[in-house]
Amino acid sequence: MTPKPIIYQLFPRLFTNYNDHCVPGGTLAQNGSGKLNAITPRILKAIKQMGITHVWYTGVIEHAHCSDYSAYGITPDNPHVVKGKAGSPYAIKDYYDIDPDIAENIPDRMAEFEALVKRTHAQEMKVIIDFVPNHVARHYESDAKPEGAPADLGADDDTTKFFAHNNNFYYIPRQLFAPSVDMGIGRDAYVEFPAKATGNDCFTAFPSVNDWYETAKLNYGIDYGDGTRHFTPVPDTWMKMLHILLYWAGKGVDGFRCDMAHMVPLEFWQWAISMVKAEHPDIIFIAEIYDVNLYWSYIHIGGFDYLYDKVNLYDTLRDIQTANHSAARITDCWQRLGDMEPHMLNFLENHDEQRFASPFYAGRPDVVTPSLVVAATIGTGAMMIYAGQELGEPADDAEGFSGRDGRTTIFDYWSIPTLRRWLNAGHPALKNLTDSERQLRDLYTRVLTLCDDEPAINRGEFFDLMYVNYTNPSFNPHRQYTYLRHHGSDTLLIAVNFGDEDVLTDINLPEHAFGHLGLKPGIYHGRELLSGTTADKEFTPCTPFSTVIPAHGAVIWKLTATD
Repeated sequence: MTPKPIIYQLFPRLFTNYNDHCVPGGTLAQNGSGKLNAITPRILKAIKQMGITHVWYTGVIEHAHCSDYSAYGITPDNPHVVKGKAGSPYAIKDYYDIDPDIAENIPDRMAEFEALVKRTHAQEMKVIIDFVPNHVARHYESDAKPEGAPADLGADDDTTKFFAHNNNFYYIPRQLFAPSVDMGIGRDAYVEFPAKATGNDCFTAFPSVNDWYETAKLNYGIDYGDGTRHFTPVPDTWMKMLHILLYWAGKGVDGFRCDMAHMVPLEFWQWAISMVKAEHPDIIFIAEIYDVNLYWSYIHIGGFDYLYDKVNLYDTLRDIQTANHSAARITDCWQRLGDMEPHMLNFLENHDEQRFASPFYAGRPDVVTPSLVVAATIGTGAMMIYAGQELGEPADDAEGFSGRDGRTTIFDYWSIPTLRRWLNAGHPALKNLTDSERQLRDLYTRVLTLCDDEPAINRGEFFDLMYVNYTNPSFNPHRQYTYLRHHGSDTLLIAVNFGDEDVLTDINLPEHAFGHLGLKPGIYHGRELLSGTTADKEFTPCTPFSTVIPAHGAVIWKLTATD
């Protein structure tokens, strides 16, 4: 695996949209869309300077939307099964095409994507795109599939059966699709007969407004009527999805973020990932997954390189920040993972989650340091940030379909204010940011570059110091958390403070840590990597390690033996 990937997620439709007067719920003509060509070498260089190793281009594959591209041979989508004017990037309409919204010259949209891949590689960063295997748009039709590609999904299905081994979809025979949302009337109505099952495992013709009614569930060989599994011979859906993966790998894509991976059978992943890696051994697979009990099998059987650690570390850090949970709970997170930790992908934000600075989460960006430092430095696995996070983007607007919910919309044509000011119409400029935004971006840059610069972080051992500090009178285990990272001659003592006040604390160091990590007690030269402070420090199990931890802050002491 790549040593500690640092991933920057950006949504091209939003990222380079410089419209500063967007209308909530506005059309493409009103609000505009960011373009792939606008992600220039200058912008990519600025992203790289933050310590980024991979860029995840979200929503680049063609999906259902309300804009009309019929002049370019693209069949229009019925707006009644599109969420928002721009549509969900997870309602894929053509797995072999680039979304026309993000192309400057629509007939050249694939060439524009290929050029972006080359520009990203030229900045020594790798490219990740979404693979959405569980569901597609209700009307799937590929007008861009290459010669020799399999038939469209559903083209050869037996629609009289709920389940058939080589059907690509599940059907509710003899029933009209009738969700609890407006499907229109007359010639404008959306008509689907028989109804297909909906993407979130809703196997009726009547999904609710809260279901993924704009998507249809794909059939990987599980008969959800009786629970039986039919994987031999290889199902047709498996073959079609493998072809799609190999197609994009052939375009130079370096990795796939696999949407809702746990809703697709483990057996498929085991088969498909091994097949792709046989031809492209360096490609990485990242699973969006929400069940810790599945982690081991999706890594060791399925073959995933990284998994979202959402329900473990992310949820814990959020609870500490917003619900007054104890910082000591972080110990449970690494203990739960064991040797799976190098396969984790940590984050504080992504397109599904509320922005850290939003009123629905922390409410302010300047208290992010302890969560950021823990997520980035606790292990050797991947770290991800979401474009605008490094500027404190609060997502405090109601863009249209998604409303004011603390998230940056994925359904609407929109522009992100903080990114718009920083990107400066293609000429990134810190001068357009406020002092606090510049300071925050500098913090992210320092923390993320440390992940690459410090071997103790990107491949070192971890040692939790909490068990010898629970009864320490100068250390509050409910607001502070501390640990060591070590590799070779490099040792880091990391301590974070979720509290509202600076603390002067004496951190106990157990003798076991010195024996386990092969450390020699003594006087060490210390450099605090976030502030640049230097001091000789006594580093021994006999004497506590003294340090100030700022309010809502952290220290990362790099310790070098003086003899």
